[in-house]
Amino acid sequence: MEAGNLTGILEFILLGFSEDPELQPFIFGLFLCMFLVTVLGNLLIILAICSDPHLHTPMYFFLSNLSLVDICFSTTIVPKMLVNIHTENKAISYMDCLTQVYFSMFFPILDTLLLTVMAYDRFVAICHPLHYTVIMSPRLCGLLVFATWFVGIMTSLLHISLMRHLSFCRDLEIPHFFCELTQILKLACSDTFLNSTLIYFMTGVLGVFPLVGILFSYSQIASSIRKMSSSGGKQKAFSTCGSHLSVVSLFYGTGVGVYFTSAVTHSPQKVSVASVMYTVVTPMLNPFIYSLRNKDVKGALGSLLSRMTSCL
Repeated sequence: MEAGNLTGILEFILLGFSEDPELQPFIFGLFLCMFLVTVLGNLLIILAICSDPHLHTPMYFFLSNLSLVDICFSTTIVPKMLVNIHTENKAISYMDCLTQVYFSMFFPILDTLLLTVMAYDRFVAICHPLHYTVIMSPRLCGLLVFATWFVGIMTSLLHISLMRHLSFCRDLEIPHFFCELTQILKLACSDTFLNSTLIYFMTGVLGVFPLVGILFSYSQIASSIRKMSSSGGKQKAFSTCGSHLSVVSLFYGTGVGVYFTSAVTHSPQKVSVASVMYTVVTPMLNPFIYSLRNKDVKGALGSLLSRMTSCL
């Protein structure tokens, strides 16, 4: 293939997990089940929050946004993979791949920022309870969510605008189950220095800084909890923070796991398997974490399901 910008006629090939045809039905069934559980679980969380007036608080407003993002993130990746397995066609057009790259960056950025906002919400609720309703006003909550979406949109657009200037002139097989940015850059025959620099810079800004903010918030929360004299107050504070801490640990743990896996191994299959943890497994587990560890959400889900069954 000639060197030059061939993006107008390009198709990439998503190699997926395995070339073994006997494994394809198992992979298809496994990911279909995980996708359905992800969509149903997060949708139930959103419906439970919307239907229960007791959950119309900043914490659950942010949680409903997080559930929406998890649904969208899985929908960006899994359906295309299922279609490729079902049709035995691993091709993806350049524009579809570019779209997948955009949203596969956009939604994790939203996840990171929403988890940071939720940590700030818990910080205000526990460390400044008397001023909570004043500080976490509906206007501020709306602005915080708007800011997360704005940052996610602009950052992803910046990456895509740089990608559109790349030329691809060699084997266009992507050793992954979706169009992942770093894998695409490896296929480019033009200079990717700016793209790589932007990735490292944004990873630092949107990965490390939010984590520092979360850790700072919880250091202050831990200090406030230690000063509480009431065991009931301590237990309530732990219960409201436990679910969020579990989700943060799962999100950052899987992200770090993927990073180290890609750094220490040259096997694309191992990197793809590690990527499943943050692209599919984490969005699937989040509803279970919040419903099992949070009495308010558990109660709202019970009421919602009883109303739904009574209508059948």
